[in-house]
Amino acid sequence: MLSLPKLRVLLVLSLGMLAGLLAAPTVAQTYPARPVRIVVPFSPGGGTDILARLIAQKLTQSLGQQVIVDNRPGAGSRIGTEIVVRATPDGYTFLMVSATYAVNAAIYRLDFDPAKDLLPVAQMASVPFVLVAHPSLPASNVKELIALAKAKPGQIIYASTGNGSSPHLAGELLAMMTNVRMVHVPYKGGGPAMIDLLSGQVQLLFNTVVQSLPHINSGRLKPLAVGSLKRSSVLPQVMTIDESGVRGYDVTNWFGLLVPGKTPQSIVARINRDVVQHLQAADFKAQLVKQGAEPAGGTPADFGKLIRGDIAKFSRIVKAAGIRIE
Repeated sequence: MLSLPKLRVLLVLSLGMLAGLLAAPTVAQTYPARPVRIVVPFSPGGGTDILARLIAQKLTQSLGQQVIVDNRPGAGSRIGTEIVVRATPDGYTFLMVSATYAVNAAIYRLDFDPAKDLLPVAQMASVPFVLVAHPSLPASNVKELIALAKAKPGQIIYASTGNGSSPHLAGELLAMMTNVRMVHVPYKGGGPAMIDLLSGQVQLLFNTVVQSLPHINSGRLKPLAVGSLKRSSVLPQVMTIDESGVRGYDVTNWFGLLVPGKTPQSIVARINRDVVQHLQAADFKAQLVKQGAEPAGGTPADFGKLIRGDIAKFSRIVKAAGIRIE
């Protein structure tokens, strides 16, 4: 027979469990009760910021609460990311990330666990990289580039937007998969890299389709291939690197929403549902395509699988290439 103290303990535990069960649907029914914040770990004006503002407008309509974009740049996106890691997991703080999130996890010793401290909500879009070349380079496609690089090892120079950036890893992966040696020159951002590519100081650059398109159309640059497994809807005539014979090659920039770990699954499901619905709307699709982005969608599990896969892939590249960030 249970003693009175033990009965009291059981009663308290039972009431606690009942309260938790009753609270879950209440949270889902009353959410959101105040404005929601999307933290962008980059300065205003970039691709991550633009997509965050597009989805914030749509979520403001579907949630019935203001969704605010909060730019927190610095330390290669790590400052804004850690703000969300430390935020209360109540569904009122989101993080808009790009593939840089996976790159950072592969390169840096982070103060948080990317697999536990942030949860995937929804992938918004993917933006393929295009490998562009200066017109003076005697290669018009990837096969010709590989042949040229093997004939002239260490003489082809490719630029990137910074040491350890996605374009840097894209170039390293191409060199590794084709067994060629090229010289990497890192720049402080895409602007300086593009200037030197246009002037012929460097010969190659992995860049976004939208940023490259005006120079491709003007003839100042030529596209050799796109880095995604599927062709770009903006450059449908340009083959993928995979199609060009480098089977399995895939480096794509992507964007999506994360939340602090332990955020209620009911809230994650609600935001995922809303984002996916917005991505299917014709007007929103048109806005994404204008930015050179391909609408994505899918479940939180789908997005989580993508992130884990890219972290593993980038980690292999970083280790094999001996990349170090001071």
